[in-house]
Amino acid sequence: MIARVRHLSAEELRAFTLELVEALSDAAELDVDATTHEVIEGWRATARIKADPAHYAEARKPTSGDFGPVQVSA
Repeated sequence: MIARVRHLSAEELRAFTLELVEALSDAAELDVDATTHEVIEGWRATARIKADPAHYAEARKPTSGDFGPVQVSA
């Protein structure tokens, strides 16, 4: 993740840092560490998309219509 943070804006990096600190706090105080992984993976995906100009441009295009049912994992 460290190498990819360069693709995040200063505002995004601050948001990531705050979310990560909150998740780590929950992990330490409440023994709930799944959130930490979710925060890191979510921001890693954001940085990965922003690192590739073609993917980032595609992700920013407006969408319309129904994309079908959403699969929810337990």
